[in-house]
Amino acid sequence: MPIAVSRSTAVVGVCAALALLALVGQRLAQAGAASEPDVIAAPLEPVAAAPARAVLVVHVVGEVRRPGLYWLRDGARIADAVRRAGGARSRADLAALNLAAPLVDGVQVLVPARPASSGEAAPSQPTTSEGGALDAPISLSSATIEELDELPGVGPITAQKIVDYRTEHGPFGSVDDLDAVPGIGPTRIEQLRELVTP
Repeated sequence: MPIAVSRSTAVVGVCAALALLALVGQRLAQAGAASEPDVIAAPLEPVAAAPARAVLVVHVVGEVRRPGLYWLRDGARIADAVRRAGGARSRADLAALNLAAPLVDGVQVLVPARPASSGEAAPSQPTTSEGGALDAPISLSSATIEELDELPGVGPITAQKIVDYRTEHGPFGSVDDLDAVPGIGPTRIEQLRELVTP
């Protein structure tokens, strides 16, 4: 004969079944999560960056294409400094330098010119009389790009700017007019003052 089940007993049974299903679902979810490998997001930047390589600051002057201050790596040689300054000019006396010598921070590297032979002055170099006065300074208003390029601190690019300036504005009125040429400042003008004329 059929068994009578009260309403309250049926409700309790349904609740127990739902609880059992929820527990089984939670266990299955935990088991699935445990089987998956942990995923670690890659950082946007390295955790430990390599230390910056030590650098040297040297002042390269004399018979080089681009005299000035240069940053070089630790352990660099004089040859590296000359190369960074655009290389030696044609009249540079590299034999007077020890190109293999290591550089030290804060030094000045002077690339000398070869001494004039047979009593003649080096090409495009102003000559001096016995009294020490300049005999043949370079004229800013008529010098070629090649002649201007040989001046200390003036490379081919700046020489072209000087020629472009005088083409547009006419002959130089004074050496101080060089201040209007891009790339030439007061320090460079003072360096050139005894070597050029308007």
